[in-house]
Amino acid sequence: MSETDMSKYEKKIVLRNIQMKDIDEIMKLWSRCFFGMEPWKREQLESHIKIFPEGQFCVEYGGKIVGSCSSLMVNIDEYDDQHTWNSITDNGYITNHDPQGFNLYGIEVMVDPEYRRMKIGHRLYDARKELARQFNLQSIVIGGRIPNYHKYKADMTPREYVKEVEKHSIYDPVLSFQLLEGFIIKRINTKYLPDDMASDSFATLMEWNNIDYLPKSRRVYQASFSVRICAIQYMMKKIEAFSDFARQIEYYVDIASDFDSDFAVFPELFTTQLMSFLEEKRPDRAVRRLATYTDQYIELFTELAVRYNVNIIGGSHFVEVNGDIFNVAYLFRRDGTIEKQAKIHATPNERKWWGIAEGNEIRVFDTDCGKIAIQICYDIEFPELARIAVDKGANIIFVPFCTDDRQGYLRVRYCAQARAIENQVYTCIAGTVGNLTHVENMDIQYAQSGIFSPSDFGFARDGIVGECDANVDTVVVGDVDLEKLRRSRNTGSVRQLRDRRRDLYRIEFKNIKVDY
Repeated sequence: MSETDMSKYEKKIVLRNIQMKDIDEIMKLWSRCFFGMEPWKREQLESHIKIFPEGQFCVEYGGKIVGSCSSLMVNIDEYDDQHTWNSITDNGYITNHDPQGFNLYGIEVMVDPEYRRMKIGHRLYDARKELARQFNLQSIVIGGRIPNYHKYKADMTPREYVKEVEKHSIYDPVLSFQLLEGFIIKRINTKYLPDDMASDSFATLMEWNNIDYLPKSRRVYQASFSVRICAIQYMMKKIEAFSDFARQIEYYVDIASDFDSDFAVFPELFTTQLMSFLEEKRPDRAVRRLATYTDQYIELFTELAVRYNVNIIGGSHFVEVNGDIFNVAYLFRRDGTIEKQAKIHATPNERKWWGIAEGNEIRVFDTDCGKIAIQICYDIEFPELARIAVDKGANIIFVPFCTDDRQGYLRVRYCAQARAIENQVYTCIAGTVGNLTHVENMDIQYAQSGIFSPSDFGFARDGIVGECDANVDTVVVGDVDLEKLRRSRNTGSVRQLRDRRRDLYRIEFKNIKVDY
């Protein structure tokens, strides 16, 4: 008798994090689980995975997704006692996810009806509990549906119904399960899910407490999270060698360090100062010669960032890749690591004089002071870019710029201030001043560098943290408070990020091959 091939009987069950490739299957799963309720949108699920991938789980059985759940982290005390599903999830996009939050908030659990006696839901809840322990969170909070309430609402209130379920006199497929999972009912929320007709829009706010929570092991609650920025208004003047350039750069970095700055911000295209001794008259050839200094530029700034213990936004520099010239901004972290962001929109002048190629990726960078983005000059004039960066978690947008007249400067400034208000984010602009009489298309400069905040109580008057005097060789140093920013996004006079009408409009970013 031949040995039995057991593999043909195996149907493996796997619990894992949701991936982008699963979205179509999860949207189909919704249609099998809920009737008459608004389904997930693709962009909502994509947002979950981008913002908090660790909090999104699915169960796969025999290669088929049979269950899933979504969650985010919040400080539940910052939300209204009678909050709705839309308010706690930012209309399903979880852009209000707070990595420093104290609570995991579960926003959805789905189990395929054909697989409901296989403890799929239990596996998903166990995954959430383990995540809460891993992140050392105080608790898991959920707004639970009571889908059998519609059968009893003519005879009892929601509170009476919940008590009967607690006594096991009535069975509710959701509430009964959640009670068995160790959740405690805190209150009943009205109008939680308007389209949940089975629950008559009511929900039970429930909590599971993490007994392993250690208040001092993960973080101490901060009244503020101050970040100091030094924006450098860089004087463009003729030099004779790269060593002159390096000396001038180190002078500014030393100043930023003396002020205990977390970031030193240089302007766009300030490395064109090197063209003053290259003696190349044709602009298109001059930028290619300038690009040959890329290695020296990177080596200089990497060394200065580490030596002076300051994160440096290295302005921007022309870089040649496969025959194309890109305008690239670099982040030199004080731990010695490096990131880069290419300018996405080339101005007409950049195309005319230098033949600049355009980048095609919006990046957000982790630093020891939170997430930041860099948007070079003209890019800040396109509001979609800032919105995408903030949706990816950016709290500060740095804007190195180079403008030759007041009109050009004001376009950058006004747009940077508008982006700060629209996105409840800090912005910082740093520009060049002076002149380069020997360099074509870089002969005159106009700038007034500054640091800007949202416009609301608690922030700087007029939304200006600090600004330089116009057209002088100087710096401006200012402190921005990330904790104040976080609170404003949740409880400010206006909440632009949370009040967006995503049911009417959205921004879609296409992923295109990166060439730089």
